[in-house]
Order: sequence, then C-alpha cells, then structure tokens
Amino acid sequence: MGKIAIITGGNRGLGRSTALNLARRHVDSIITYRSGAGDAASAVAEIEQLGAKAVALQLDVGDSSSFGRFADEVRQALQQWGRQDFDFLVNNAGIGIYAPIAETTEQQFDQLVDIHFKGVFFLTQKLLPLIRDGGHILNLSSGLARFSLPGYAAYAAMKGGIEVLTRYLAKELGPRGIRANVLAPGAIETDFGGGAVRDNADINRFVADQTALGRVGLPDDIGALAAVLLSEDSRWVNGQRIEASGGIFL
Repeated sequence: MGKIAIITGGNRGLGRSTALNLARRHVDSIITYRSGAGDAASAVAEIEQLGAKAVALQLDVGDSSSFGRFADEVRQALQQWGRQDFDFLVNNAGIGIYAPIAETTEQQFDQLVDIHFKGVFFLTQKLLPLIRDGGHILNLSSGLARFSLPGYAAYAAMKGGIEVLTRYLAKELGPRGIRANVLAPGAIETDFGGGAVRDNADINRFVADQTALGRVGLPDDIGALAAVLLSEDSRWVNGQRIEASGGIFL
C-alpha cells in the first residue's frame, strides 16, 4: 500500500518542495492552498510528472471553524486511493509578520496565533482519526525559536509553542505508533515574509555571513530533509526538534 501525505501550504515554498521530494520517494500527496489555486494546480501537475498522485484542497489554516468541512473533503479525496486514512501530516502553512514587540498589534498577534498555533493544534486534532496508526506528524518551526532577532518575537513565540506541542503529541500518540517531530528551518529563499531573504541582497548577505556553510538555505534543503524524516529510515526519531539552517548563529 502506497503512502499518502497531507501537506498544508503545499502549493508553494517549503510545502511544495516537500511534496515533490516525497513524490520522488513514491509518496502521494494531498496539498492544501489558501488562495493560490493556480500554484496548487501546477504543483499537482509537477507531482504527477514525477509518477506520484496528488490532490489539491482549499484550506485556511487560520479558520478553525472550517476544519470539520476540510476533514470531510479529505475523506472524500481518500476514496480515490481506496483508503479511509492517510500516513503523514505536515503542518507547514504559515505567514511571516515582522514587528518589534513595542509595535506588534493585537490583530497581528491574533493572526499569528490562529495560523501558527491554534490552527496547527485543532487541525491536527480534527485529523487524528484519519491518521493511520504508525504514521507521522511533522510540524514546521523556525530557527527563530532557538536564536533571537528583534522583530520576530510574536512569530517565534508561536513556533516555541509548536515545539512543546510536538513533544506532547509524540507522548500521547505513542500508543498508536504515531511519531511527531519538529523541523526547524533557518532562513530560506522563498516568498515567505514578502520574499525578504530571497530578494533583499543585504538580508541575504547577512544571513550567509552568519551561517557556517556560507549561504542562505533553499527550499529543497528543507523539502529533502522532510521526506527523510517521514521515511522509515527515521522510524526511531520521535519527539525531536531537527534544525536545518546550515549552522546559523552557532
């Protein structure tokens, strides 16, 4: 029986790279998108070109009231595989907000909570009955949960919460054989946060200068590792935080 992954935000960036790297390992995907339907369609096509199967479903991870409907859509989608469950949940979707503590608005804070913490908690909860025993939950965190850069306090705090939540998931789901781990990327060249790391030469140079390997990360640096962590090769890794940052701020 082939494996199936649900990847939130799989239409672009790290989520898309994860889906493509899984496809190269013959893992099928249900990817979600919030508004980029065109990107989602092209991601599905690219996955299928690699010989895997993919479905794209619309989902706003910041709207927990929609999760019941989404779970029903997942059940329907799984019928295409002749299954009632899936193997991997990758909680990847997110946004970046830059604001010093003194300037962070309550609206910004609530938006980050809804997307990066509440959304992950309750989407995972809603999908738990559909995750196959022996499956894996992979939550995306950030290097910013380890080191501190002014302007990212609220975002990093949400990721710190996700890292704690992941340990509890590993503990509570252990009896079902479900692993839960955190993948914490460093700065990556994507459109995340307005594409600042990718498009701003000064920021890109600063990150590279602070990184032991001397460059900024690329999406496949994360997507390839995510595929490894979801594989049987990592079956004894559980409740752990794995940072993929090229050695930044060591």
